[in-house]
Amino acid sequence: MSIIQPELEVLESSPDSLRYLEHGWPDPLCRWHSHKECELHLIVATNGRSYVGDYIGDFAPGDLFLIGPHLPHNWITDEVWTEPVAQRDMVIQFDHEKVDGLVQWFPEFEPSQNLIKRSQCGIKFNGYPLDDAMARLASLRDGTGPNRILEFLDFLTILADHADSETMSIQKIDHAKRSKQQIKICDVVDHIVQNFSDEVSVESAANMAGMTEATFRRNFQATTGHRFVEFVNGVRIGQACGMLYATDEQVAAICYQVGFQNLANFNRHFLKMKGMTPSAYRDKARKDLIPTKETA
Repeated sequence: MSIIQPELEVLESSPDSLRYLEHGWPDPLCRWHSHKECELHLIVATNGRSYVGDYIGDFAPGDLFLIGPHLPHNWITDEVWTEPVAQRDMVIQFDHEKVDGLVQWFPEFEPSQNLIKRSQCGIKFNGYPLDDAMARLASLRDGTGPNRILEFLDFLTILADHADSETMSIQKIDHAKRSKQQIKICDVVDHIVQNFSDEVSVESAANMAGMTEATFRRNFQATTGHRFVEFVNGVRIGQACGMLYATDEQVAAICYQVGFQNLANFNRHFLKMKGMTPSAYRDKARKDLIPTKETA
C-alpha cells in the first residue's frame, strides 16, 4: 500500500457551530491542508508521522491534538499498515471566534480561549485517556442542540486544565492566504515526501519551483518553517522510524533505504531529532507500539 502524500488544500468554512468528521485509512481526504476552523483531532488506530506546521513527529492511537486556525497539518500512516482501517481518526472542527465571543459574556471560559491561542502552533495532549476521548467525541457526533455545545465546552475546559500538553510547531505558519510561491513550495514538499530516498539538491528543488536558489531557500523556510536540508532529513528520519519498529532490517540497511549515504550521519541526525539512537528507538517503539497494532 502506498502512502497518501500531503497535498495542501484550504478547506471552505462550515456553517455549523461544530462539524464532526471521521477518516479511515487509506482515505483521499487525508492530505496536507488548512482551514479557518480549529480542529480537535484524535488518533484511534495506526501509527505514523504527524505534520503540523513545522513539526514532524510520531503519532499513535490515543494521541489527541488541537490544531489552530489556518495551521497546515496532516497525519500519514506508516506503509507497514497494509490492511485498510475503517476508522483512524475522530475529528471536531469549530470556529474559534465563537469561543472568543462567549468569553466576552462569560469570563469563566477564558482558560479555553487561552488554549485556543496556544493552538496556533498546534497542541498535543499527552496521556489523555483514549476511552474518554472517544466517548466524548462520539457524544458530540451523535448529539444535537444546546446539549451538544455544552458537552463540547466541557471538553475544552477539561483540556485547558490537562496537566501534560506540548506545543508542536515552533513557528506560527498561517496559510490563510497562499501566494503563488507557497503553492510551488508545496509541490516541492509533495515531491520530497513521495521520493524521500532520492537525492534532491537545493538546486534541483529550486529549478522545480522555478526560483533562484536564494529565493527558494527563503520561501521554503517561510512556508514550511524548516530549512530545506533540515526538512528532507526530517522526512527521512520519519520514514526510518516506521521501518525500525515494523521490520527486522539492520539499522545500516534502513539508513541507505531512506536516502542517507553515511551511517554516522544518519545516527547523528536520528539522535538529534529523536533524542535516542535508532536501536533504542526500535526497542521502545516495539514495546509501546506493537501491542497497540495487534489490538487496533
